[in-house]
Amino acid sequence: MGADWSWSRSKWVGLVAAVWIQAISGNNYTFSNYSDALKSLMHLNQIQLNNLSVAKDVGKAFGLLAGLASDKMGTWAILLIGSLEGLIGYGVQWLVVSQTIQPLPYWQMCIFLCMGGNSTTWMNTAVLVTCIRNFRRSRGPVSGILKGYVGLSTAIFTDLCSALFAHDPALFLVMLALIPFVVCLSGIFFLREIPTADGNDHEDSTYFGVFSAVAVLVAVYLLAFDFVPNPSTFASRAFSVGLLVLLAAPLGIPVHSHFKSRGLDRFKPDLEGPSKEPLLRGNDKGYESEEERGSVLAEDAVAVAVGKSGPALGDEHTIWEALRTVDFWILFVSFLCGVGTGLAVMNNMGQIGLALGYSDVSLFVSLTSIWGFFGRIVSGSGSEYFIKKGGTPRPLWNAASQIVMGVGYILLAMAMPGSLYVGSIVVGICYGVRLAITVPTASELFGLKYYGLMYNILILNLPLGSFLFSGLLAGILYDMEATTATGGGNTCVGPHCYRLVFIIMAAACVVGFFLDLLLSIRTKKVYNNISFSKTSKKNSVTSSTP
Repeated sequence: MGADWSWSRSKWVGLVAAVWIQAISGNNYTFSNYSDALKSLMHLNQIQLNNLSVAKDVGKAFGLLAGLASDKMGTWAILLIGSLEGLIGYGVQWLVVSQTIQPLPYWQMCIFLCMGGNSTTWMNTAVLVTCIRNFRRSRGPVSGILKGYVGLSTAIFTDLCSALFAHDPALFLVMLALIPFVVCLSGIFFLREIPTADGNDHEDSTYFGVFSAVAVLVAVYLLAFDFVPNPSTFASRAFSVGLLVLLAAPLGIPVHSHFKSRGLDRFKPDLEGPSKEPLLRGNDKGYESEEERGSVLAEDAVAVAVGKSGPALGDEHTIWEALRTVDFWILFVSFLCGVGTGLAVMNNMGQIGLALGYSDVSLFVSLTSIWGFFGRIVSGSGSEYFIKKGGTPRPLWNAASQIVMGVGYILLAMAMPGSLYVGSIVVGICYGVRLAITVPTASELFGLKYYGLMYNILILNLPLGSFLFSGLLAGILYDMEATTATGGGNTCVGPHCYRLVFIIMAAACVVGFFLDLLLSIRTKKVYNNISFSKTSKKNSVTSSTP
């Protein structure tokens, strides 16, 4: 019984629970799937509709509360708060869209959309803080996998609704309210911080590879269903069952790990004795190896020698110490350029599609989600590989994504045949890269002690970017074009509707590119140290293997 209980509390069971929570916590990106219903029922113009989407994203600004709570409360409490808030926020939206109640006053709808948006910050904080701490030496793959499933969640919800409910916006909102609530309640029992979560790097890499492979299968499965023309009822239900099986597949990893460890314990002689106690005497910063501790102490010595004030990059920072650094604000503003413009596309996908002549935009919403997953999963593992090989700074991936994203916006502005397909894919990939790379970068530059709050300060870019690029830029320019084209109507049709919006967002991406390039140069030393630490541990393990 004791062994079974310890199995349920392993870091791998926790990671599976985290994957499931992330797979349903991207409900905040699904606004386009029911925005037209709200626009029609509430008789809104485009600026008012975009401001509703901004209210949804403003909920992320209150993620600071989740960040503060992550240092004081257990993971279970943070998940419980997020699940209850989402149940209320999306539940009220369902009551309105299903016409169970009359549309609420505009300001009240803003509050409930804000609650729905804020609920995901509690879920994401609980998952990311706990898993990054449990897998300190594999932050890139963990971030890529978790953020990848967030990217897939939009397609998961969209395709399930399409398969089971034929895109009914009211039933779609029922899913957004109930499924995250149930999954988070289940995750409460399994997701927790494991103080002694150090493990074998080779075994961890194998398991991460399996996680990634399963995630890719889910993405391909979703993508294939998107291109099935008018699937039958039987095919739709079979798709739903297959999707649930694929989402359950990662459970095989903790099962394998459990039985493998039991087999090793049975035949391994008791040689460790008291040496299995704390890894490093006096280690109050959570270093996992003597090499990691040594590299950080060496960097401290360099900082003192050159007379720097405050901790050096790579050391533990308090919030105020991080906020006083130039590097934090470079990361913050470059993040704004990437996620702010990406959110504008996702929030306006319904109207962008209609303007370009597409009556059903669910495919484009799903494409953005699925290719966002590929951006997250590849950049998370790829950036980790290149850090180990040569200390390549992680922000360099952000710089590359900004340039590609800018090209995507130019393609959308040109509005050539098929450009919305290509633009959706490019924006999805690059938005995914930004999220997957920025999460571990912040922890590597400023430490893990206050990571929950630091992560949520960076996430302020989501409501800020949504307000600037979606609420102001896209909303105002769209309504100006609609007024000019239809003599005062609130609908715009034609490639001109968003052309200037896309051009301005492409320019913002160029600014982000130069900021990320600057950050890559400034952090090269930090990533050289991380590369040295990882290589040293690998060599020490190899030399100690008989």
